[in-house]
Amino acid sequence: MVKIGDKVRFLSEQGGGRVTGFQNKNIVLVEDSDGFEIPFPINEVVVVDNDNYDRNAAGVSTQKQVEHKKNNNVEEHPEEKEITFKHPVEERKGGESLSVYLAFVPIDIKEVSKTKFEAYLVNDCNYYIRFTYLSSEGNTWKLRSTGEIEPNTKLYLEEFEREILNELNRVCIQFVAYKRDKNFILKPSAEAQFRIDAVKFYKLHTFKENDFFETPALIYPVIENDQIARPLVVDAKSLKREMYTNNDADKSNVAVNNNYVRRYDDGKKQGNPFISKHKNDDIAVVDLHAHELLETTAGMNATDILNYQLDVFRKTLDKYKNNKGKKIVFIHGKGEGVLRHAIIHELNYRFKRYTYQDASFQEYGYGATQVTIH
Repeated sequence: MVKIGDKVRFLSEQGGGRVTGFQNKNIVLVEDSDGFEIPFPINEVVVVDNDNYDRNAAGVSTQKQVEHKKNNNVEEHPEEKEITFKHPVEERKGGESLSVYLAFVPIDIKEVSKTKFEAYLVNDCNYYIRFTYLSSEGNTWKLRSTGEIEPNTKLYLEEFEREILNELNRVCIQFVAYKRDKNFILKPSAEAQFRIDAVKFYKLHTFKENDFFETPALIYPVIENDQIARPLVVDAKSLKREMYTNNDADKSNVAVNNNYVRRYDDGKKQGNPFISKHKNDDIAVVDLHAHELLETTAGMNATDILNYQLDVFRKTLDKYKNNKGKKIVFIHGKGEGVLRHAIIHELNYRFKRYTYQDASFQEYGYGATQVTIH
């Protein structure tokens, strides 16, 4: 801090003098050897201990002086040393199990229908987390953020407006956990995928009081107490095994036991057809919800229901296989995405010649896939 009476030199030019006053907070008045007061930017002067205003003699170490200090083990003044100390990471009791959350926080909770939102990753454990934050774009993924988050902290990911909520219809967090400078229990690398319901961002009660933010937030568990909270990705081998389990048990026109399902013949059910409605001549809409296809699910497990839904899906595509350009919307719902994943698997491997995309959100909500026959 420069004060009146200090001897100073100029940084940007030769010369210097004694400080006689201040013109303002940014300009210092320096009296030179001829008695003239020179106004000079305060950040362009440096205090010296003698009347030698040569730059290399004004108290600034030259390269030779630095080398002299090193060669003669001369200890630097404490103020000249670089600050390298960093607070050790604080661990907490109960933090050895991985708990990580994806959080969405409205910037102005009082204007929830208009406000922007911030996305955070919350690390509620004693491990460092190296992560990637991604969003789905059809069959590909877009990297939204990547980095490292320290133990027991939260990290800002992005700010977004509700116009891009459709981009966040499906997001994924991939991560690996570790500790620094100490031994730790090895945790497997993992990923979790989420269906983000855009409708929730319009409802005030969606955002809850929580332990991580001073304002209400919408929080999705990524992993909690070492358990992946939403394992949306279904293992391909397990899915295939489930899809074709007991596939040969019944070759009739009834997909499952007659006591539990409605019969259909050549693509038509007795009673209500599973092709629930026709939007127009080019689009057929098929609702694959179990309650639309089955009279009752009593006696059926999840695999039985999934197999039946897929059987309806396959028979529908087979029915329209010669109708080139035909569009079929399959309503599968959001849920945990198991049925949708099974449908996408079928389209990628069994029905490769057909194209597909998310159906219109406005017309069918956020749980429908449109297939085009080619």
